[in-house]
Amino acid sequence: MTEGGLTDAHSTPPAAAEKTNTSVPFPDEEATEEDTKTAEKTPLNEDEEKGDKNEESKGSALLKVVGSTDPDCAAEAEFEHPEGGWGWIVMLAAMWCNGAIFGIQNSFGIFFISLLHEFGAVDDESLKFKTAWVGSLSMGMIFFCSPIVSVFTDLFGCRKTAVAGAAVGLVGLLASSFVRTLGPLYFTYGIVFACGCSFAYQPSLVILGHYFKKRLGLVNGIVTAGSSVFTITLPYLLSFLLNRLGLHNTFRILSIFMFILMLAGFTYKPLMPEPRSPQTGRALRLSKIFNFNIWKSVGYRIWALGIPAALYGYFVPYVHLMAFVEESFGKDVNKEILLMCIGITSGVGRLIFGRVADYVPGVNKVYLQVSSFLVIGVMSMMIPLCQIFGGLIAVCLLMGLFDGCFISIMAPIAFELVGSQNVSQAIGFLLGMMSLPMIIGPPIAGLLRDTLGTYKEAFYLAGMPPIIGGLVLCFIPYVERRKQRQQQQQQEAAAHKMLDGKANSVLQPYNAHEDKKELECSI
Repeated sequence: MTEGGLTDAHSTPPAAAEKTNTSVPFPDEEATEEDTKTAEKTPLNEDEEKGDKNEESKGSALLKVVGSTDPDCAAEAEFEHPEGGWGWIVMLAAMWCNGAIFGIQNSFGIFFISLLHEFGAVDDESLKFKTAWVGSLSMGMIFFCSPIVSVFTDLFGCRKTAVAGAAVGLVGLLASSFVRTLGPLYFTYGIVFACGCSFAYQPSLVILGHYFKKRLGLVNGIVTAGSSVFTITLPYLLSFLLNRLGLHNTFRILSIFMFILMLAGFTYKPLMPEPRSPQTGRALRLSKIFNFNIWKSVGYRIWALGIPAALYGYFVPYVHLMAFVEESFGKDVNKEILLMCIGITSGVGRLIFGRVADYVPGVNKVYLQVSSFLVIGVMSMMIPLCQIFGGLIAVCLLMGLFDGCFISIMAPIAFELVGSQNVSQAIGFLLGMMSLPMIIGPPIAGLLRDTLGTYKEAFYLAGMPPIIGGLVLCFIPYVERRKQRQQQQQQEAAAHKMLDGKANSVLQPYNAHEDKKELECSI
């Protein structure tokens, strides 16, 4: 059989051979110029030629793929925040929510004096201790209910939770207007009204993340400034109403605020996509009721420890400052101006530091909270040292400024630590842990006053927890940076592994001797 016959019998058809030929000559054959050009144009050599140029871009692309394996993170990355539009209406509604709730709570010092006159007895030595429980219980219950509110928010959404909460708060205030003794106020004002406020308040923080991302710090500053506006104006309004209409009619008028809050809750239209979870059935429902993912973050655990530790003395000035001023400077002094000063500078602080937080990268925003706690602690200790009323005004101005800093960056820090999909329960559980110090702080201060006959020791002790809590928060940026370095190393290792696997499967070396040997065997 001739060589040509062997070729016809064992080779592929000419057209097929033309397609599959790589034109790489055998070692003992001389490569022609045409063969060399053909070999250079093969896909295999093209990949080798471009490999060095594109290696870095491929690696970065693979890093993105590795970092986006979580479907929740992928959905969050694809979602584009409006950064405005209907979000401005939502912002105004949330601003009213913060103003109505915390404006009333922060003005409890005015109610405190009225309650002492309305329900107090001259021979009751523990009167301030008992009366302080009304305000501290109300403020504490707002935070105590927050973990439950976070579950309701995840299950039913921001709109339904907020509207129902405002309705409950309305019922609580109306019921308080018919109370004639101090005891029932613990339930109507301290529990029912406060629980309603809690259910209305937390969705106002969560819904903002649906509409804003780049401007979230500024928007949170504007929203939380609502309580400052109300804190400025409500003391004078409450003093006027209490003097003219009495305590019970004042509660009825404040019920109108809660009715408007209920209407504002209808604007909370959710936009964020539902998280895609691999869990189904009972496991999915359990994850909505209790989100364990937030506790996997060491930074969040430190945050949830440091913030409550700092708040044991936080609410003491709001409850006892008015009574302290009457004892130190007389009843005729314009004591409402102190709450107005705190409200004004708190609003300014929320706007300024809320905007500053947008330029502070990542969890370094925590340092703003650290500075605010240090200043608040020192200012609380300086309250009994003020011998003139002007000095007390200066202390309140500075305290309000950094109070605004602390409040305005709560939500942005939560978003940084746990992400937007977990932020509802992250804020909820943090506020719940804040309830204990908020509840017991003012009554302890009132007990010290009733026991020692002066407020000095109460304010000195109230300044210590914010300083301690602020120092604890300093560990968060270090922990988060270490976590990011570990994640980056894991992603780089995974990317290199994927690149190596791809190179091994695609860039196989060409062995001419084996091809020639196979051809000879077939012949």
